Amino acid sequence: MAEDGRSRRPRRIILIRHGESEGNVDSKKYCDIADPRIRLTEAGAQQAKQCGEKIQDMIRKESINDEWLVYFYVSPYNRTLCTLKEIGRAFENEKKHIIGVREEPRIREQDFGNFQEMHKITAVKKERQRFGRFFYRFPEGESAADVFDRVTSFLESLWRDIDMNRLNTSGTKQQEVNLVIVSHGVTMRVFLMRWFKWTVEQFENLRNPKNCEIRVMQQGEGGEYSLLVHHTREELEEWGLNDDMIKDQERRKYGKRERWINDECVDHWPWSGFQFFDTYKETVCTNKELEQREEEKMTKDEECYFMVNGNGHDIELDNSETPLDVGSTHPVE
Repeated sequence: MAEDGRSRRPRRIILIRHGESEGNVDSKKYCDIADPRIRLTEAGAQQAKQCGEKIQDMIRKESINDEWLVYFYVSPYNRTLCTLKEIGRAFENEKKHIIGVREEPRIREQDFGNFQEMHKITAVKKERQRFGRFFYRFPEGESAADVFDRVTSFLESLWRDIDMNRLNTSGTKQQEVNLVIVSHGVTMRVFLMRWFKWTVEQFENLRNPKNCEIRVMQQGEGGEYSLLVHHTREELEEWGLNDDMIKDQERRKYGKRERWINDECVDHWPWSGFQFFDTYKETVCTNKELEQREEEKMTKDEECYFMVNGNGHDIELDNSETPLDVGSTHPVE
């Protein structure tokens, strides 16, 4: 990166999940409406407008001398584009601060296949539960691992834009830049996984963001991005981050990550070097033990796969957002 690359970095990278969609309310919509064309509900539009007001207020209050800029990236799906339109209403009197909007297909929703068939819903989701959410590839669709690959490509392009100072169009004057990315639940979790180098196991324990819920990555004292600058530890725990992941966010907030172990420079990954072996050995098993654990896990999944709510409808215990979610706007806790 250029010598002054750190000063060019956005102060914040704000991830936003779209507002409530018709598919969140009625999963049958996916049977005859293409996923990219699913629209927002009226409630979803209101969520997006309130989210925009919240973001604008946060940026404006924490800026110095009102010198702040916003650059938007948005998924090309109908529900994300409409979400951004409603978010933009909060900036109608601050248009001079908006320096760009870019539609970015690489941050689109995970592809779950084409039109959904209701009679296949239970079988597909049950199979994914047993296979694992990250690596399971939907028929005619994608796995979260596929989303990881395209998010990686997007991040490479993003850093080139930052390095070339393409996100600051104010000439020689350096102003605070904020990136706002309007996307989808799975994509947001994969983005954070890729950025913070979380493991597959850690990804699969994350809770999906609710509609118009945000994740703010903000520069800490050492110039590194952390979720703990804006958010609280309690929020991170609610999202599914474990103690190691939260400690990593604390290090990023208060200082440079290079000085973690006895003031010696180590790799940025928290489990680098012999730490990896100390951590991973707890899960090492013989083939027989692995088979036994897998059998126990499958039995537990069978028992816990469905729960019945007060209306007598089956609701799957699943943390991820998919068009196959039955009758809920966000995952069942």
